[in-house]
Amino acid sequence: MLAHSPAVLVFDVNETLSDFAALRQRFNDVGAEDDLVPLWFAAVLRDGFAITAAGGYADFADIARDNLRQLLSGAPWEHDRLESAISHVMSGFAELDVHQDVPDGVRTLHAAGFRLVTMTNGSAPLTERLLTRAGVRGCFGELWDVTGPRRWKPHPRAYRYATECAGVRPDEAMLVATHPWDVDGAQRAGLRGAWLRRGTATGAYPRSMTAPALQAEDMRELALLLR
Repeated sequence: MLAHSPAVLVFDVNETLSDFAALRQRFNDVGAEDDLVPLWFAAVLRDGFAITAAGGYADFADIARDNLRQLLSGAPWEHDRLESAISHVMSGFAELDVHQDVPDGVRTLHAAGFRLVTMTNGSAPLTERLLTRAGVRGCFGELWDVTGPRRWKPHPRAYRYATECAGVRPDEAMLVATHPWDVDGAQRAGLRGAWLRRGTATGAYPRSMTAPALQAEDMRELALLLR
């Protein structure tokens, strides 16, 4: 248990709140194997991290499109069909749903008086749409993305941008994420971290990373641990 509760809970979005299952169908729609989705997303993160480490910046959508172009370029398609396939997959981000545990967990945390915000390597407008579709937008305050600090998480500047905008010290905030690298990055930036084990993050937390302040199977369990 925590010695004191965080003033702000900062939620990651991609795969932490959003369920990528619908993207698998989008891959099938364009004739690609749906098991390429994790490979694609990992490549997007790799390139976003690399550009940030080199001191640059690129939007999530641009990197995602570039990686789709590489991934699907082996298909026997004309250029126009390839670009149409890329657009079809990318438009799936606007149609994602949250994980089933998210609405209950979010409402419980909101009712307990926690201030909830988001910080994503993706898009704040898409976060807005995701939470509105799920009926929980009113439980959240500000929705931020890395276009503000122009540094992808896990760069320290991305987390500190969120805490500065929230008007709290880093140690007064807790990042909630299903990705160990995100929890580790937040904790190295002075926040506390809560790791959700669900989905692709099942199994042991990496020993090479800083241990999370909290671990929970999903949002419902996290809410029980925090309230």
